[in-house]
Amino acid sequence: MTRYARQIAVPVLGAEGQDRLRAAHVLVVGVGGLAAPVLSYLAGAGVGCLRLVDPDRVDLSNLHRQTLFTEADVGHPKVQAAARQIVALNIDCGVEPIQRRLDPGNAAALCAGMDLVLDCADSFAASYTLSDACQRVGLPLVCASVIGLEGYVGAFCGGAPSLRAVFPDLPPRAGTCAEEGVLGPVVGVIGAVQAQMAFAVLAGLHPSPLGQLVTFDARGFRFGGFRFDGAPEPGRSPAFIAPEAIGSADFVVDLRGEDEGPLVRPGALRRPVAAFDSHGCRPEPGQRAVLCCRSGLRAWQAAQRLAEVWDGEIALVALGDPEG
Repeated sequence: MTRYARQIAVPVLGAEGQDRLRAAHVLVVGVGGLAAPVLSYLAGAGVGCLRLVDPDRVDLSNLHRQTLFTEADVGHPKVQAAARQIVALNIDCGVEPIQRRLDPGNAAALCAGMDLVLDCADSFAASYTLSDACQRVGLPLVCASVIGLEGYVGAFCGGAPSLRAVFPDLPPRAGTCAEEGVLGPVVGVIGAVQAQMAFAVLAGLHPSPLGQLVTFDARGFRFGGFRFDGAPEPGRSPAFIAPEAIGSADFVVDLRGEDEGPLVRPGALRRPVAAFDSHGCRPEPGQRAVLCCRSGLRAWQAAQRLAEVWDGEIALVALGDPEG
């Protein structure tokens, strides 16, 4: 146990907490900037098994913040490159790399057998999909997000309120790192806090971070946050589904422009968000409305407008980029 002697010496952990870490199985969705400190610290701490899920390959533009990778990894699958680094750090840490995009169709299977889920994908569609999956089975979820100079980390589900309870509505716009930019040290700070929250949940430290949200603003080096233990779960709220789950009888609307890709399926309507008003298009009674776009944001906005004039079932689809 020489390897872990310094952390076992911390009174709140001890040998019992170390045993919990060694027995833990953790799902990490998104193997990028946030995952770099998360994976390094969890593997270094002796977490038993890490399941990595990400469809992408390492790109040169990633390297300023995705510090698990080097120039030699460019072009290689992120999960494979990360697995090599984890094994090099701690051969006793089991790694299961899965080069796949998380979606509502595979989320439950990916979460199966896990003790904790870490959302490092920085995609609100992935975050809500994971929150729904974890809430159904009582699995704790630690989500993190960074854009520009700001970020947050929160510990949801597992007996605490879900992500939907804290963020029932999406922002009017949602930028990406490519669009808004991001600084590597900010990602590192948020990822380190996410790793500590994961560590605390797995080792059973008290007080538990479940029900806690932490924010960081690098402009003034300010940390903030709040507890949300009593946040009520929202009532009617549209869920994300996989494209394969679209039914033949569904009322399907593709909110993307023609330049963003072909229709999600033959017979789907192509409409903008503005088409969903009091006099706009709506399904027939008994139909399910399925609203599709690239990231899920426009689908969420259209669902809000449709729900004001129609009380049927609404589902959302985040199609991602055409090239995957």
